[in-house]
Amino acid sequence: MSIRLRRTMLFVPGNNTSMVVNAGIYPVDSLMFDLEDSVALDQKENARFVLHEALRTINYQGKELIVRINSLSDGMGQMDLDYLIPLGKVAIRLPKTDSAQDVIDCEEYIANIEKKYNMEVGSTKMMAAIESANGVLNAYSIAHASKRLIGIALGAEDLVTDLHTKRSPSGLELNFSRSMILMAARSAGISAIDTVYSNLNNMEGFKAEVEMIKLLGFDGKSIINPRQIQIINDVFSPTEKEILDAFEIVSTMEKAKKIGIGVISLHGKMVDKPIIERAKKVLEIATVTGQLARIEDNYNE
Repeated sequence: MSIRLRRTMLFVPGNNTSMVVNAGIYPVDSLMFDLEDSVALDQKENARFVLHEALRTINYQGKELIVRINSLSDGMGQMDLDYLIPLGKVAIRLPKTDSAQDVIDCEEYIANIEKKYNMEVGSTKMMAAIESANGVLNAYSIAHASKRLIGIALGAEDLVTDLHTKRSPSGLELNFSRSMILMAARSAGISAIDTVYSNLNNMEGFKAEVEMIKLLGFDGKSIINPRQIQIINDVFSPTEKEILDAFEIVSTMEKAKKIGIGVISLHGKMVDKPIIERAKKVLEIATVTGQLARIEDNYNE
């Protein structure tokens, strides 16, 4: 089974009919339809209807479809779930997740809907957004709270308010939170998605942050504008040299195994299991992005 890339997760306001209808044209891995913060209170019902009809009728070209619902604490989140879960097409992003119990409560409500409509229980996937000090400190238990979880995501704006600080160009105020969320996601075997970068006039700063979170180990980043897509896709996709190096490592190791050699040396460096695993990961990503096929075609010409 091929891996699911989550390099780019584009936020799409649920009440913006044009954006909802046309979101599939963008080269992103995931579309995050938002019913929460980007939708005014008097537009919630209209946004649910727009999104329901779009999901029912539009082909989004195989992109992962996720809906950020409203909070379950005031009943609006339950209304979102009642309207959208029966379609069987979306994963649910739970906002402002403070504890594992938040995930469990949402899961139980989803399971009841699945049973009501004779859907496979557990088929609806979830993602938890961590946006508070409590959420960060509970990241491990949140990440392990449900088998439905495909990832946990950092939501920085509410978090920095809770921390009594503000966003900075360096992102220093998020270092601890990013590390906690990343470690929790890795321990649970799910994706770690970084927060949005809202300064659209500083593309150099944006690229630097994308490179930094990739180095940390994140799988991708939430974005709010199509201008940010290509930078993230480029940073999170392997270069041609990385792909060729990975192919050489894997193929050399396979040849060595056939003659009973367990450890190899390549270009004067020992190649051990972690290096081989990283090389395989590069080739998996290159296969999904189509880069490997293009390189092979170029060399066969």
